[in-house]
Amino acid sequence: MKLSVVVPCYNEEAVLSRFDAAVRAVLERLAVAYELCYVDDGSADGTLARLRGLAQQHRGTTRYLSFSRNFGKEAAMLAGLRAATGDAVILMDADLQHPPELIGKMLDLYQLGHDQVVAKRSRHGDRRLRTALSRLYYRAVNTWVDVELTDGVGDFRLLSRKAVDALLSLPEYNRFSKGLFSWIGFDTVTFDYRNAAREAGETKWRLGSLVNYGIDGMLSFNCRPLRLAIHAGLGLAALAALYTLWIIGAAVVGGVTAPGYVTLVAIIAGLGGLQMVMLGLIGEYIGRIYYEAKRRPHFLVKESGPAGERSLVEESGAAAASGPADVTAASRTL
Repeated sequence: MKLSVVVPCYNEEAVLSRFDAAVRAVLERLAVAYELCYVDDGSADGTLARLRGLAQQHRGTTRYLSFSRNFGKEAAMLAGLRAATGDAVILMDADLQHPPELIGKMLDLYQLGHDQVVAKRSRHGDRRLRTALSRLYYRAVNTWVDVELTDGVGDFRLLSRKAVDALLSLPEYNRFSKGLFSWIGFDTVTFDYRNAAREAGETKWRLGSLVNYGIDGMLSFNCRPLRLAIHAGLGLAALAALYTLWIIGAAVVGGVTAPGYVTLVAIIAGLGGLQMVMLGLIGEYIGRIYYEAKRRPHFLVKESGPAGERSLVEESGAAAASGPADVTAASRTL
């Protein structure tokens, strides 16, 4: 069999050489045919130069492609999956927080017939507040979405060729890979590993990024928030009717009295805020429809290597133009 290791990179110059050496050492010990597929997601440092050097140093086992700008990790993973030619594909980060020594365990579980081998990290070393918020988020989101999302489970996993082809057949522009991995199903096994510290550089996940990522997870696999808006509207209408009856009854019994100004302002402000939230929710779904209708490519490639191979620029463009039915065929011909 042949194993492909797909590695999205964004400003990973400081750790890239160490990562490549660590992964290559593990793969050589396993005596398996392999390829390393690096995807430079529009890095602003020397990541691309390092990838050029690695591709020249390890011709035949190392390939790379570089985006014209930063398109995000979802696009980088999609590009890597399209480029991978192995019978099985491992997705992992370049910062060594995904321990390379776990590749052997993944392969052993894959040989047992599993199409997805998923590494679940512990929360060791995380701040207590972040851990608590993460657990609360996953508990809440799993009551809403149509697929199951597991705390600690990310992109570090092995996918069989069957699972990769299934992912590449999904045509949506707004991709939330955690949900897509769960949605395609197939035989899946999960194992735990201890959380590892980042070797070098800084995390790319800021508070705003995490919040937006959480919103994507909430909205990508269901339309229940829209149904909630209907229920909220019906509930408010019922409360208004009850309040009207109470006012009429109070006027009949005790006469007409002037209503409280503060109460009136509070009700108007509260209802106005609720309406803005509902409009924003509807706008999120409309915005997603807007991007889907454009059918723009997920990424643009400015360079790929090593020289002499078929250009990944042509590959990604052909796949985007041909549509979902041809994505798999395009990815396999490289």
